[in-house]
Amino acid sequence: MMKVLSRILLVLVLLLIILGTVMVLSASGTYSELRFNNLYFLFKSHLWKVIGAIASLIIVSIIPYDYYKKYSKQLLLGTLFILIATFMFAPKFKGAARWIDLGILQFQPSELAKLILIMHLAELIERKGELLKDFQHGFRYAIFWIFLVGGLVLIQPNLSTSMIIVLTSFTLLYIGGSKLKHILYTAGSVSALGIMAMFLFNHSRERILGFWKSLHGAGEPNTQVLQAKIGLGSGGILGVGLGHSRQSDLFLPESFGDFIFSVLGEELGFIGSIGVLLLFLSVFVVGVLIAKNAKDEFGKILGFGISFNIVVSAFINAGVVMGVLPTTGITLPFISFGGTSIIIFSISIGILMNIARTTETANNLKMDKVEEKSSKI
Repeated sequence: MMKVLSRILLVLVLLLIILGTVMVLSASGTYSELRFNNLYFLFKSHLWKVIGAIASLIIVSIIPYDYYKKYSKQLLLGTLFILIATFMFAPKFKGAARWIDLGILQFQPSELAKLILIMHLAELIERKGELLKDFQHGFRYAIFWIFLVGGLVLIQPNLSTSMIIVLTSFTLLYIGGSKLKHILYTAGSVSALGIMAMFLFNHSRERILGFWKSLHGAGEPNTQVLQAKIGLGSGGILGVGLGHSRQSDLFLPESFGDFIFSVLGEELGFIGSIGVLLLFLSVFVVGVLIAKNAKDEFGKILGFGISFNIVVSAFINAGVVMGVLPTTGITLPFISFGGTSIIIFSISIGILMNIARTTETANNLKMDKVEEKSSKI
């Protein structure tokens, strides 16, 4: 069963990656031609990242996921160091210090932080067990790491990613056995701090106020959202066809990035948009099934956390493009242009596949032992 689930997961993700590659080609052509005098400049850049992402997926799928449990704390401390270094030394782009320039790609440590925190929380939940229900002896240790990672991402500033970190972490604590009242009390405090942070930073304050005004009929939150909604509406039921998007002709700024779902909706229509969202839901369902059947608690929590992170990121991105959520910098997993996003999400899938493979091997060993005992009898 686990082998079948692993193969289904791989097929689903490859479909998303292939679709994303086609969409980046369609959405980036005009921008590449005008800025780089090369119609395929960004497409070729994305293609190399896709190759790196698939290679990462294959390599990670071979690495036993038990290693992450053994070294989760060290990995998290290293990630915290990178986050601090990014905040202190990385050059600011659009008012935020979120990227480290590695030459071949701009690496965004906050994406890595989400995955590493999921690993450490899974290890902590397994280790603490029933103590997680006790605030003093269990729950507060998890909250410490969540606040530390989320806070360092928040001050970059990167409010949207910090919110996903908190949402995913609290969900893991809930399914891991924490008391709901502890989660709700802490979530209330975090929400209050989050609202304060929204109005502390200019860019997030403008986005929230623009979104609030749009809910009351006072225009759209910004030009991107307006053009994104026009693109989605223009697609109709079946779309205008691949390569025929008007929004990619610079009507929608940088349409190949966070707002690529608009181009996808315009070219593939309502049917195509729903189909993509169903693909993400399928990835989530398959991931949860793999997690549910994992051989240990760490694998169960890790697998669920990875699956939840992917589907939440996808639906938040779609919600922003449709204008039902405030504008964020969250990418559409496996589809948006960007090296860090596609590589980290592919690594996440590799971990899920290894959980499936390891569980399959463990189950086979159990069956062999049972058969051996039966033969002796």
